[in-house]
Amino acid sequence: MPGFDVTEAVSAADLARYDAVIDVRSPAEFALDHVPGAENLPVLDDQQRAEVGTIYVQESRFLARRIGAAHVACNIARHLENALADRPASFRPLIYCWRGGQRSEAMATILSQVGWPVTLLRGGYRTYRRLVTARLYDTPQDLKLLLLDGHTGSAKTEILHELAGLGVQIIDLEGLAEHRGSLFGALVGRPQPSQKLFESRLLQVLDTLDLARPIVVEAEASKIGDRMTPPVLWRAMQSAPRIVLEAPQASRAQYLAAAYGDISADATALEAAFDRLPVAPSPERRETWRAMIAAGAFADLAQALVDLHYDPAYDRATRKSGVPVVARLPVEPSDPASRAAAARAIAGEVRTIFGGT
Repeated sequence: MPGFDVTEAVSAADLARYDAVIDVRSPAEFALDHVPGAENLPVLDDQQRAEVGTIYVQESRFLARRIGAAHVACNIARHLENALADRPASFRPLIYCWRGGQRSEAMATILSQVGWPVTLLRGGYRTYRRLVTARLYDTPQDLKLLLLDGHTGSAKTEILHELAGLGVQIIDLEGLAEHRGSLFGALVGRPQPSQKLFESRLLQVLDTLDLARPIVVEAEASKIGDRMTPPVLWRAMQSAPRIVLEAPQASRAQYLAAAYGDISADATALEAAFDRLPVAPSPERRETWRAMIAAGAFADLAQALVDLHYDPAYDRATRKSGVPVVARLPVEPSDPASRAAAARAIAGEVRTIFGGT
């Protein structure tokens, strides 16, 4: 019999019982998605995993297992000497690999022989992923959502975080997706997480919230950059009441020029974003924009893009939605005092609509 326990329980409450969750898959597998809070202590790195797989297919199963075992033994020894060196005798880890097979069993066997009370996740990452899919795709949730809406440049994200400081529950979808949710919203030098990792992050946030209380979410399209909002949340967002922030177009352009400073400083990224416009700009317009970039006139460029693309796109989507607007609040996006006042007003509206936060 193995010297470790086995479990299939992977809810947030279940995971909280362990001192650490150890993912022994390769770094590439871990980067694609992992159990929230897990630390990656691979028993095979990416190159070793590819090597063993190739030998298994092209040469022999026995040779692959022998070479793989040698790599696994060396890697676990290194983890014991480094990452695990300061763990006390009472250390309680949960260990998993892709499907609860040889990689996690090897780590669990050795760590249990050290004397630590080890638990293995039966079915590995696939068990966890089934939970995520069930929660975000298959199981309806009675979510009390309020959408924070407004034209691009209304400082919705900043005000959303002001609300969190006032004790209002929020979900920052753009933060989880690492994208500002607009055509020019990619974060320079920061690729988006995979769809699976985005969903893991979202479920982790949902598990920290009291779903009996209201939650404020920024109004978004069904996709944030290249990441899709899972159906359970998206369906609730489509019928949720909304509060609209209203700001003058010129003020929004000034705000966008500052907020999107990273992309403004990257001419290549700007050109790529121009290429993604649904209506291609004429050569003359594009040259005008290039001249604005060369002159550092980013507020003028933002004004042009707001007028040409952002506002018409928002207005079309608003006409189609038919979702009730419960309040319209003025805001000066670049003014911290104005943003704070808007957040206080929204917190009051949440109490009015839902009877308390």
